[in-house]
Amino acid sequence: MRIMIINGPNLNLLGKREPEVYGSTTFETYFKQLQKKFPKVTLEYYQSNIEGELIDKLHEVGFTYDGIILNAGAYTHTSIGIGDAIKGVTTPVVEVHISNTFGREAFRHLSYISPVAKGVILGFGLPSYDLAVQSFESK
Repeated sequence: MRIMIINGPNLNLLGKREPEVYGSTTFETYFKQLQKKFPKVTLEYYQSNIEGELIDKLHEVGFTYDGIILNAGAYTHTSIGIGDAIKGVTTPVVEVHISNTFGREAFRHLSYISPVAKGVILGFGLPSYDLAVQSFESK
């Protein structure tokens, strides 16, 4: 099973940015732990702060991978283009957020991804990604 994790803007700052919200672990450190936890799953990781590059990656992997885990960061709440890209591919996408977006600012309550995603996991910190991997294993 091949799963691509796609992270959007500012997630390259995990471990530094707002540790009270996002924790103090970098995504690279966490990703290595995730790979060890799921040895039978081929996990790959991509991050960009640029909306078009996220769309290009969805197009690139969206017909050949078994699953996509997408944390689009702030683009979740603004990008019709990312939502349309998900609608245009056949690989199922699970939307993930580290924080509980509904417990934060009102603008974070809207998602252009949720309506076209297989499911949504949020608010469990970095283990939200674990849950997303498990959702693909149990299909």
